[in-house]
Amino acid sequence: MSYAAYKMMHWPTGIDYCAAGFITHSPAEAAAFSSLPPTISGPEVDVDSSAARAPQRVGPTPNLVVVAANVLEVYAVRTDAVMGAQDGGTSSLAAVLDGISGARLELVCYYRLHGNIESMAVLSDGTENTRDSIALAFKDAKVACLEFDDSINGLRTSSMHCFEGPDWLHLKRGRESFAFGPVIKADPQGRCGAALFYGLQMIILKAAQVGQSFVGEDEPTRMLSSAAVRIDSSYVIDLRHLEMNHIKDFTFVHGYIEPVLVILHEQEPTWAGRISSKNQTCMISAFSISMSLKQHPMIWSSAKLPHDAYQLLAVPPPISGILVICANSIHYHSQSTSCSLALNSFSSQPDGSPETLKTSFHVELDAAKATWLSHDIVMFSSKNGEILLLTVVYDGRSVQRLDLMKSKASILSSGATTLGSSFFFLGSHLADSLLVQFSFGVPTSVLPDLADESADIEGDPPFAKRLKRIPSDVLQDVNSVEELSFHSNSVPNSLDSAQKISFVVRDALINVGPLKDFAYGLRTNSDPNAAGIAKQSNYELVCCSGHGKNGTLSALQQSIRPDLITEVELPSCTGIWTVYYKSSRGIITEDNEYHAYLIISLESRTMTGDDLGEVTETVDYNVQASTIAAGNLFGRRRVIQVYAKGARVLDGSFMTQELNFTMHGSESSLTSEPLAAASASIADPYVLLKMVDGTVRLLVGDHSNCTISVNAPTVFASSSERISSCTLHHDRGPEPWLRKARTDAWLSTGIGEATDGNDGFSHDQSDIYCIICFESGKLEIFEVPSFKCVFSVEDFVSGSAILSDDLSHTKDAVIGVPDATTVSVKKEETNNIKIVELAMHRWSGQFSRPFLFGLLNDGTLLCYHAYCYDGSESNAQCAPSSPNGSSDIDNASDSRLRSLRFHRVSIDVSARDDISSFTRPRITIFNNVGGYEGLFLGGPRPTWVFVCRQRFRVHPQLCDGPIVAFTVLHNVNCCHGLIYVTSQGFLKICQLPSAYNYDNYWPVQKVPLHGTPHQVTYYAEQSLYSLIVSVPVVRPLTQVLSSMADQELGLHIESDFTVGDDLQKVYTVDEFEVRIMELEKPSGRWETRFTIPMQPFENALTVRIVTLQNTTTKENETLMAIGTAYVQGEDVAARGRVLLFSFSKTENSQNLFQVTEVYSKESKGAVSAVASLQGHLLIASGPKITLNKWTGSELTAVAFYDAPLHVVSLNIVKNFILFGDIHKSIYFLSWKEQGSQLSLLAKDFGSLESFATEFLIDGSTLSLVVSDSDKNLQIFYYAPKMVESWKGQKLLSRAEFHVGAHVSKLLRIQMLPTQGLVSEKTNRFALVFGTLDGGIGCIAPVDELTFRRLQSLQRKLVDAVPHVCGLNPRSFRHFKSNGKAHRPGPDNIIDFELLSHYEMLSLGEQLDIAQQIGTTRSQILSNFSDFLLSTSFL
Repeated sequence: MSYAAYKMMHWPTGIDYCAAGFITHSPAEAAAFSSLPPTISGPEVDVDSSAARAPQRVGPTPNLVVVAANVLEVYAVRTDAVMGAQDGGTSSLAAVLDGISGARLELVCYYRLHGNIESMAVLSDGTENTRDSIALAFKDAKVACLEFDDSINGLRTSSMHCFEGPDWLHLKRGRESFAFGPVIKADPQGRCGAALFYGLQMIILKAAQVGQSFVGEDEPTRMLSSAAVRIDSSYVIDLRHLEMNHIKDFTFVHGYIEPVLVILHEQEPTWAGRISSKNQTCMISAFSISMSLKQHPMIWSSAKLPHDAYQLLAVPPPISGILVICANSIHYHSQSTSCSLALNSFSSQPDGSPETLKTSFHVELDAAKATWLSHDIVMFSSKNGEILLLTVVYDGRSVQRLDLMKSKASILSSGATTLGSSFFFLGSHLADSLLVQFSFGVPTSVLPDLADESADIEGDPPFAKRLKRIPSDVLQDVNSVEELSFHSNSVPNSLDSAQKISFVVRDALINVGPLKDFAYGLRTNSDPNAAGIAKQSNYELVCCSGHGKNGTLSALQQSIRPDLITEVELPSCTGIWTVYYKSSRGIITEDNEYHAYLIISLESRTMTGDDLGEVTETVDYNVQASTIAAGNLFGRRRVIQVYAKGARVLDGSFMTQELNFTMHGSESSLTSEPLAAASASIADPYVLLKMVDGTVRLLVGDHSNCTISVNAPTVFASSSERISSCTLHHDRGPEPWLRKARTDAWLSTGIGEATDGNDGFSHDQSDIYCIICFESGKLEIFEVPSFKCVFSVEDFVSGSAILSDDLSHTKDAVIGVPDATTVSVKKEETNNIKIVELAMHRWSGQFSRPFLFGLLNDGTLLCYHAYCYDGSESNAQCAPSSPNGSSDIDNASDSRLRSLRFHRVSIDVSARDDISSFTRPRITIFNNVGGYEGLFLGGPRPTWVFVCRQRFRVHPQLCDGPIVAFTVLHNVNCCHGLIYVTSQGFLKICQLPSAYNYDNYWPVQKVPLHGTPHQVTYYAEQSLYSLIVSVPVVRPLTQVLSSMADQELGLHIESDFTVGDDLQKVYTVDEFEVRIMELEKPSGRWETRFTIPMQPFENALTVRIVTLQNTTTKENETLMAIGTAYVQGEDVAARGRVLLFSFSKTENSQNLFQVTEVYSKESKGAVSAVASLQGHLLIASGPKITLNKWTGSELTAVAFYDAPLHVVSLNIVKNFILFGDIHKSIYFLSWKEQGSQLSLLAKDFGSLESFATEFLIDGSTLSLVVSDSDKNLQIFYYAPKMVESWKGQKLLSRAEFHVGAHVSKLLRIQMLPTQGLVSEKTNRFALVFGTLDGGIGCIAPVDELTFRRLQSLQRKLVDAVPHVCGLNPRSFRHFKSNGKAHRPGPDNIIDFELLSHYEMLSLGEQLDIAQQIGTTRSQILSNFSDFLLSTSFL
């Protein structure tokens, strides 16, 4: 293996930073939007006054910006207002707070950047009608500002600032590595931002003077894009000139005319041994920043702050000033007053200062995250997950004191931010992040609801199934809020407000990080007979994730395997449909109605079934011909069946009308030869047919007598162009979405429309559109039944990034006109590509927008998301016509969907195969399968695409091979399930496994452990997982100290503890145990079968299943080996233990088993890794590796090797051993049986802090992979014949790569063979890795030809693709040595993160780039899909 490829399969989920800002709309727009009367259909009369006031009470809500490693996501908060009396039944399920019954996060846009985001700030000038921008800081010294651009419905880089390279070397002052990355903060009034680089260089970023927004005075009604804050220029302040040495934090304060920057810094550092004599070392200094003069005079400062101060919080107006947060105290400072609050007995105060207030309870605030809930209440999320509320008690502008109280227990958070006036978001690296609604002072009626809400948080009723809540993420009550009494209520802002705050969790974002370790085991519903690629669906990845009380076991799988209910053999099936039948008697609610008939189309006939019993004989369906489509018409009162020669309308099982397409042949010609239908699309009351000759027919239904008639649209009679595919889009709901895209959209929607629906609750308005794609690649949208063209795009096939209506816009650069000088070769390739299937759908949700899908005949799925952008005010000739001069052209342009645009969404669907033009339809849209909505893509690689939060979650289904037909089924036996037919001819009725949450990159099931998981291993024979868990336990300090120290010291310690206060001190210690867990087969629940506790202060470091050869009986035994270490402080010599356990079945017939300890021995040094090597046990204890043989009762040492410091990981292949050292990189050993010796073959001479190691096998080539603390991956090889290897002592570098995350585990999995490339190498292995950010990826060998082709493509894409934030992917993937000397290795890894941009380019650009590197587009795409197939694990 000389060449490798890197691919992420599950992107990071652990949230590092979160912030709130009005990114997609200004506060004024949000306020205008939320003050409209609610447009949910229903009588306006019974909306009582409180519900009508509700949106204003909540106020405008900003967007949430979230950063996970290199992923940037922008969300919008969507609230469900409580309507009047009509849904009193449902609102009792969810707590109602401030007139809101539920809220959820909806994705606006997300980007994967070529660089990890080190810090984030939101630039906001606080005014009503400007938007905010996002400022991101990257290593070493880069800042990028992003603003939301309405015309592309995404983020656009507005400015970039870089302080690296030769011009800025003087800023580093000779240093190469820095303790922390850049930090960026913003001025609350938006006048400037400040970024701290290289430890002591402050960059001031000056904001541009915001001009008037682009709205003219004459059109105040239009919500046009408002300007965002932009950065104009910057300059550098060297903080060394201001006598600063070590900066801990800085922030801007409120209430000054010029921006004022307050810096927390330490004058001369101290350390733990000197705290008693030197502890007030920090100080704060306030500087007034004058950007025009580039001067920064100090205006006030305050010294003698505790050494553990670490965070500054600017107090909002009217109080203003600053809070200094220390680990043991909180201090308030302003120019005039100061006060402080001690949090525990460790807080120290300077001599001669007034007595400080103390809290009534003990708490430590180090590493707390804070956000302001109101102008005088700040919320802290502490390091053990408690929520604390601090009230600043003030009178006028002078602060009198600070009061702290406990509120609830929550998750361990990495960031907190307030969203508007009633939500806050807790981002977490270790648990699921939560969106919480809070309210000051609750009406009494809600309190009983809240009581059970805090005990067990469910989502809103429709989402209850979807948000599988984990008990450990619930806000538990620490102590009831009412008990905390406050003495003085005479202060102007009394503490009642903080006391009466109530919380409800509204939504959660899933996080599976940090992945410390994982095991590869079988699923509950695995199929023992599966082979090939389908066998991968038998496995799942069981991961240790989370920490402390948020620790979970996460079961992840990449592909979905549905739970089978029944299976029937059914050869040569071509399609299945389920239809409803509503007789006039029973009125059932639409959502829960059961399906009545199942229609199965075979190649030459049709079967129909009723509740899974076949009733073909008695029904009037046309059973002699193959059905093309079936569905419901006239509000589910009739069923329509379309076959090639005609159609039938049925009332239940009786036919009411039959149409033949023969008599309605082509009317234009004289002959009336029969014309067959090729495909059909049904949207009540219309059916659109595409005929074999490429023309269309429309069947129009008449509601009054439930009959249909054929109509041939005259629009297409004249044009000779063939239609390649067509579909109907039913735009229904209380407010049809596409109407907003009309020219006069803002006048017609909103208030006027809510009054239309007053006559009846169920009267949804609906518009029906017909979307047609021609063989030339042109796409047009028509109104039905008038067939008036309302939207057209010239070149839909090429997949441009933005689609907009060709007629109502003059061609601008966005659409990209193809050059006339296209090469003939390219022309040919373009002409072969056609759209074979179209679909357009808008899923549920008040704010959802339609998606448009187009399937190309080479298997690419184009996917577009619609949005509104009215850009027409720039070109005057498209202005709305005046009432008198209404010519035809003006009318045509008026009724067009002028402001409709689509932007392309990336979607990883890898079905690369040629689709002939007459195949079955593949896209099936579903609205409820197991509580989820989305679409199913059939074909050779079936894929589920779930739509969650307006984003796609793509999960392949590999277990049954190609799927020819799919439909949903909801009846008594199968609730919200599905039916599909495989190409082998089996019809399967299934349900989605309900234990998994599909709103993640991979489906995940999280099992709370209430402790930190450290390592997991899988025992295949009994399907058991043994994992190390540590649970934090609170112990009295005396007990902890006496057991840690020696006996004599213990006596002295106990005699010292005479003071009453000290006896109460407690200390938290981690208690370790090894749990043996099993995934119960039928139920899918995780059960703990056995627990092995460790001794006090004994940490279990490793657990592995090993196979040892018993030398007395000469048999192999499978045992569980545990390596431990005693952690007793630095004064006690390190010891550890090796434990061996055996599993044995019990006599009873149940599948219970016994775990018995067969061996235990102490060793000098911590036992950090164990492995079995050819029947021997290899133990790494401290700095020594010993090889032991097993006699059945004893381990006897056979050979040993001295490692440098401490072994982190051990890997074994045949008789080769690879181990990673904590500081000294990797060593490669071999074991020889005859001399019984472990001998060193080679080592890496560099110093490397290794995290994980593994062998990479490619045919007969063996490589060694190691990941390190600087987030790199290196591949080494052993070549004793090479000169530079120093006669084989030195391992040579084969490739190196910067992953951008700490890789904590590597797992070797055999690659799957691909049919495209018959390679002679059968034993090829890929490495699947997990990172501490919650990402999963793989490193896999590739052959040289593919590597060379894709590497040249990768070099092209660096320049060809506009990268977000202007980041360079090549510099991101360079090996980062953090200032240490490193000789660069070869560049032998291709990066699929960058290559994936190729598929998102438009067709012309794809062909251009392929031609430039001397290959073809289809060759590149087949390389992509081959790689994807060979690594489609799990």
